[in-house]
Amino acid sequence: MKTVAPHDRPREKLQRLGAAALGDNELLAVVLGQGRARASALDLANTLLVKAGGTEGLARARHEDLMCVAGIGAARAAQVLAAVELGRRTLTRGRRERVQLRSPREIAELLLPQYGSRSVEQFGVVLLDTKHRLLRSAVVSIGTLDASIVHPREVFREALAGGAAAIVVFHNHPSGDPEPSMEDVRLTRRLMTAGVMMGIDVIDHIILGDVRYCSLRERGII
Repeated sequence: MKTVAPHDRPREKLQRLGAAALGDNELLAVVLGQGRARASALDLANTLLVKAGGTEGLARARHEDLMCVAGIGAARAAQVLAAVELGRRTLTRGRRERVQLRSPREIAELLLPQYGSRSVEQFGVVLLDTKHRLLRSAVVSIGTLDASIVHPREVFREALAGGAAAIVVFHNHPSGDPEPSMEDVRLTRRLMTAGVMMGIDVIDHIILGDVRYCSLRERGII
């Protein structure tokens, strides 16, 4: 940071102007703390953002992906991943009143910040009461880069334990494209059939991309 005026260095700038005044690279530099030989924390942050494909790619990065960048060891990779996860949680927690979810868009807006940009597929369930107010959401299966395996019993075990009257199932596509596959459609229909038997309404299946979603109910598929 020797080439940057002291008052413009990321940490000092944050203290002076607040976090909102910093660019993505400056915020990442603060998280990293320091650079390496012949590279400042800001240089390292710039390199990391380029390698990851910007903040969107950083949100999907895995520990081993970050460690491929020179100067990013296990501890620094953990710092970055922890900061990303903390950011996700600030967007999804702290609601004291139950939120009533009236549309697929409202459900997607709830899910995208936490589950939309993931490097592996996660399959989960949103639990709702009789008025379609949010009880909680939970991941029931974690897969590989492009596939997860979920059985109806795992979904309905979670629903029964949470006292849900209705559920929305969801999963993310690590590719970032939320277009449903035929397997997605078949699984949804299996879950709907099981829901009828269990007395729990499966009202939608939402597939999450990076910033977009697909609702099978909006598409008229279910």
